[in-house]
Amino acid sequence: MDSFTTRPEIVGTFGVVSSTHWLASQTAMSILERGGNAFDAAVAGGFVLQVVEPHLNGPGGEVPLMLWSEKEQRMRVICGQGCAPALATPEYFRKKGLGLIPGIGLLPATVPGAWGAWMTMLRDYGSMSLAEVLAPAIGYAEKGFPLVPRVVQAITAVQDLFRSEWHSSRDVWLPKDKVPAPGSLFQSTALAKTYRKIIEQAETQGGTDRVKQIEAALDIWYRGFVARAIDDYYTYAEIRDTTGERNKGLLRYDDLANWQATYDEPITVEFGRYTVAKCGVWSQGATFLQQLTILRNAELQKHAPDSFEFVHHVAEAAKLALADRMVWLGDPDFVDVPLATMLSTDYGKQRFAQIAALASKDLRPGQPDGRQPAMPDLELGERILAISDTRYGIGEPTFAALPPVREWADKEIFVGDTCHLSVIDQQGNMVSSTPSGGWLSSSPVIPELGFSINTRLQMTWIDEGLASQLQPGKRPTTTLSPSMALRDGKPYMAFGTPGGDQQDQWTLIFFLRHALYGMNLQEAIEAPSWHLDHYPSSFWPRTTTLNKITLEARMPEATIAQLKQAGHDVKVGAAWSEGRISACTREPGLNGQLLLRAGANPRGMQGYAVGR
Repeated sequence: MDSFTTRPEIVGTFGVVSSTHWLASQTAMSILERGGNAFDAAVAGGFVLQVVEPHLNGPGGEVPLMLWSEKEQRMRVICGQGCAPALATPEYFRKKGLGLIPGIGLLPATVPGAWGAWMTMLRDYGSMSLAEVLAPAIGYAEKGFPLVPRVVQAITAVQDLFRSEWHSSRDVWLPKDKVPAPGSLFQSTALAKTYRKIIEQAETQGGTDRVKQIEAALDIWYRGFVARAIDDYYTYAEIRDTTGERNKGLLRYDDLANWQATYDEPITVEFGRYTVAKCGVWSQGATFLQQLTILRNAELQKHAPDSFEFVHHVAEAAKLALADRMVWLGDPDFVDVPLATMLSTDYGKQRFAQIAALASKDLRPGQPDGRQPAMPDLELGERILAISDTRYGIGEPTFAALPPVREWADKEIFVGDTCHLSVIDQQGNMVSSTPSGGWLSSSPVIPELGFSINTRLQMTWIDEGLASQLQPGKRPTTTLSPSMALRDGKPYMAFGTPGGDQQDQWTLIFFLRHALYGMNLQEAIEAPSWHLDHYPSSFWPRTTTLNKITLEARMPEATIAQLKQAGHDVKVGAAWSEGRISACTREPGLNGQLLLRAGANPRGMQGYAVGR
């Protein structure tokens, strides 16, 4: 394969950052330059992502965090995925005649967990104050930030909805009732006021004590004016959604007041020199690990990383792991997940034996511990889609071509729904974060606050007997899936990507090319990639696609031809259309220093890695 890359792998000793937006990367780096640690930098960068990528995440969203503390010599997970409201029961939706939870509007909200997760990490591991880490985000919100084209496309797609129904969103996203121009400076003044009000109240309540200020900020968000504003809006506002009707929300003050971000131990799998770590089974992270246990048996290193053999085996392993995701993964507080068996060597061998020379066209969940899988209704999505109001969007963020179409249509390279940011500082502290939710196009702005709430509840099923069935207080099995890895038992890499159901496909391909073939971070990120559709989508309307593989046009023609011959339903996409990975590594250098590296995705022309 060609070793040319569009940009260098970043190498340094002071600190490295990689994210899906250059302003977040530079913000995080600036925090390191001012003496902050990786945790401070990630929080500041994360809040900037909420401002500059509002089509992909927001203050009302969620974020799973993975961290390595050099002081504690410990890896931890912070769960920033909120739970279902107390009023959100299967019976409620059945009485409304709904077979699925809508993808937009007020009904699919969970408790917004991003604030709790970021603040928890800042309190317990950071060194800077609330005002210091929020200052960059407030600065961009007040003074303006340049709109990337995808933000404008998101606004364009839902401008009619904003004008006719979601007037609070119109007031924020259509200044002077016009769609803003790409590249223009945009201000989020209402959000800035909210953050300034939180800081003012937190400093009043917490005095000059950094920790007390942050604890006050948590209380203000989940039990103060933020929670009261959310409660008021979701109790009384009636908002049109994909049901074609206007519905009130289910999220209430008590749901927020009784929730907090929690610490978990990561789940891990060994793969050669590497120990790969993921979030727990309330996320899809186990899907990545299960693919590794299957592919340990494939002898992939005997084949080129763009060969038919490599692509076919990885794709078929993904089919098996994604089928198990559909059936077995769920909130472990509610579901007995057979994780130990699913990640065992024997089960990996059993699943590998099911990979044949031809592409599988069936969904084949396994039977760990002899359990019989319960399947969702795979045709439900199509039936519901046929009778739904989809004029203004569905589940994932909706995008429209920018006028004039001839200037923008060929630049439609991907649909995004999430962000990523990884940081490593000179002490060796590491953060991997995948913020999402609270998309500007998926739920209306809460007028008093200037931001929207997530719609993550759409990822649950209403039907009985399913691991990811909706229950009050239960977390949906989120697609958000940051990653970390040890090498030879030492902390090594923080990485991740946006991409919904593609996250633990794209990152797996990247990891294998780095770990097995020695590609540097930038080479592994930029190498031609693909994704598989072989599951019911995690997002409304949960339609099922089987045996479809979409590859970048840069893949060898021989590989594409052989995949077709093997029975894969092949789609060749644009040359730079698959994956949006950010990655950072650390390894021993000279004189006790760490050698730090970073790479970032060039696709979409906004991700960036920085460091020195």
